[in-house]
Amino acid sequence: MSKSKRQTQRLWLLGAFIVLIYGASHYQPDNTDEVAQQTSPIAELFQQKRSDVLVEVSGEVSRLFADDNRGSRHQRFLIELADGHTLLIAHNIDLAPRVENLEIGDEISLFGEYEWNDKGGVVHWTHHDPANKHPHGWIRHQGKLYQ
Repeated sequence: MSKSKRQTQRLWLLGAFIVLIYGASHYQPDNTDEVAQQTSPIAELFQQKRSDVLVEVSGEVSRLFADDNRGSRHQRFLIELADGHTLLIAHNIDLAPRVENLEIGDEISLFGEYEWNDKGGVVHWTHHDPANKHPHGWIRHQGKLYQ
């Protein structure tokens, strides 16, 4: 290989290296799709102050509350979603069995109806509807289905 070809090749490699380094240091990814995907449907419902929306979510139990015994009895607990959003779960234990052995840190998934409130929202209708007028909800905990 001639001396001029080697010099040309070296210059080309040096130029490619400079372009690569410069381009990498000034690269600004368009992450609008990534940000949209990171926003959970619950976070969007909360921001929009929407209610009466059927949702299916999974999260970690972060707090246990005493049962609400006014009117229909409800087992109440808080879950934290992967994005950090928290939801109060109000599970009607007059229409469905109590979720057994529920502890802080447990993973849980559920289907029910989201209602907006200023604390993050509440999900209820996590049970069957005896009148068959509302979609049946459910909770899954430790492999057991509660309806």
